[in-house]
Amino acid sequence: MGLAHCHNFQDFRALAKRRLPAPIFNYIDGAADDEVTYRRNTEAFDNCDLVPRVLAGASEADLSVTVMGQRLDMPIYCSPTALQRLFHHRGERAVAAAAAKYRTMFGVSSLGTVSLEEVAEQHDAPQVFQFYFHKDRSLNKAMLERAKAAGIPVLMLTVDSIVGGNRERDLRTGFSIPFRLTLGGMASFAMKPLWGINYVIHEKFRLPQIEAHTKRKGSATSSIAEYFNEMLDPALNWKDAEEMCKLWDGHFCLKGIMSVEDAKKAVDIGCTGIIISNHGGRQLDGSRSPFDHLAEIVDAVGDKVDVILDSGIQRGTHVLKALSLGAKAVSGGRFYLYALAAAGQPGVERALGLMRAEIERDMKLMGCTSVPQLSAENLRFRV
Repeated sequence: MGLAHCHNFQDFRALAKRRLPAPIFNYIDGAADDEVTYRRNTEAFDNCDLVPRVLAGASEADLSVTVMGQRLDMPIYCSPTALQRLFHHRGERAVAAAAAKYRTMFGVSSLGTVSLEEVAEQHDAPQVFQFYFHKDRSLNKAMLERAKAAGIPVLMLTVDSIVGGNRERDLRTGFSIPFRLTLGGMASFAMKPLWGINYVIHEKFRLPQIEAHTKRKGSATSSIAEYFNEMLDPALNWKDAEEMCKLWDGHFCLKGIMSVEDAKKAVDIGCTGIIISNHGGRQLDGSRSPFDHLAEIVDAVGDKVDVILDSGIQRGTHVLKALSLGAKAVSGGRFYLYALAAAGQPGVERALGLMRAEIERDMKLMGCTSVPQLSAENLRFRV
């Protein structure tokens, strides 16, 4: 099966599984503990049915949205994720180029493998910088100033990762920071030599957002270990987030909001956006799915802040259901990471193109010509 035979999320996942060594595939594919929340994130959409309207004259459909001041030509964007050049040697470069082609937003992570400045300079699509909070407050300020200087329009503070989730697939394969591969994990790398060849012949694996701030100037993996073990601050609190928001003085969002109370606090500290997310099921297993909680949070703060839904999106109909409940846009990681692993930039472009086609077709079938026409009236929930 090649890229031309990929027509949906599961096809990209299957091709990525064929091309990646098992430890790296399972790093993308896996989640915390028993992966109950991971599965529920997508299953939640199945409890909600769409109610289409007919004879609406929907010959055209405008998919554009404006979220945190950024106009997007489609209501789904590529959420920032770490270590992308492990999945394909072009990493964030491929994702940024594909996002720019479809004029949607993408993000670079603090643990990104291409510098945020390079990506911002080469691509004009709206860019988010995903930020982890450090014990060193001067370092936080320096990284904020670096993102400002690069012209990044949106800062995203991830708030659900003060400790790492228990990702047991990684323990079984030996995918750790640094690698401690099991025999099975090492055998998988040997059986997928093309990945290793690409890793060796292309530029050295780097973490340019953090490499200047680590004490040891060694391999990227030792830098990651130091970063998580020594540099991140598990005592992150609302006062810290508020100070960051004031320092940034621009579009600022919190990723990982999962309660009405926290959504209200985000509004109080000055956020212009919140991302309802459980980190794709990779942190607290047993937590509620974002879609299950979307309506309650939108009802509470949807008129004060842009609400974005993250986690579980696999289909255009999932996007329409989230928008109908009041989300301004949705974001996803795995939906483009599998495509990146499968085929680099052409893969991400195909994933975005198929998603756009699904959303446009489904909007027409719903009798809607623009996103604002979607509402809860279009939905019925099963008892």
